[in-house]
Amino acid sequence: MAAIAMNTTKKSLLLCLLCTFLTITTTVTSFEYQVGGAKGWVVPPSNDTRIYNDWASENRFLIGDTVNKKDSVMEVSMEDYKNCNSSHPSYFSNTGDTVYELDHSGPYYFISGVSGHCGKGQRMIIKVLTTDQDAGKGNGNGNGTAPPSSGGEADGHHKSGSAVTLPLGGVSSSIVAFGLAGLAAASMF
Repeated sequence: MAAIAMNTTKKSLLLCLLCTFLTITTTVTSFEYQVGGAKGWVVPPSNDTRIYNDWASENRFLIGDTVNKKDSVMEVSMEDYKNCNSSHPSYFSNTGDTVYELDHSGPYYFISGVSGHCGKGQRMIIKVLTTDQDAGKGNGNGNGTAPPSSGGEADGHHKSGSAVTLPLGGVSSSIVAFGLAGLAAASMF
């Protein structure tokens, strides 16, 4: 009798641990991006002034993601971005290792904080998707399909950057978690 009670206790503990693990790994979905990929945030060659906007357009940024820049950076208005005006930034960092959290959907306008670098192409627009845009409207390429993966996640969600935790958040992952927990419970008895 005691052996049966001990076996049931072990199974219950295993089930609790499984549910806790699945809950933790399915709720956080942020990524940290190194701006510009391997090249980083530097003054681009004179014949490649779109390098950062091209890089940003290859990624699908979501609320909670962060971008890392290894040089001086400013977030500015759209008008200041167009004119490379650095006199009224809404954000400024010159620490040489800036991690900026994307905390709302919509466009973010970044320019270099070093005089003259913006005019040489060291600027970028990042567009952060809403959850609805990410969940079923494709990647913005007009065909409703995810882009082919190039070292990122298998679904094409993020093409570069490093996962903070597994990107399975949302309602569907909760259903998967509870479904797996139910299967585990059923197999114990």
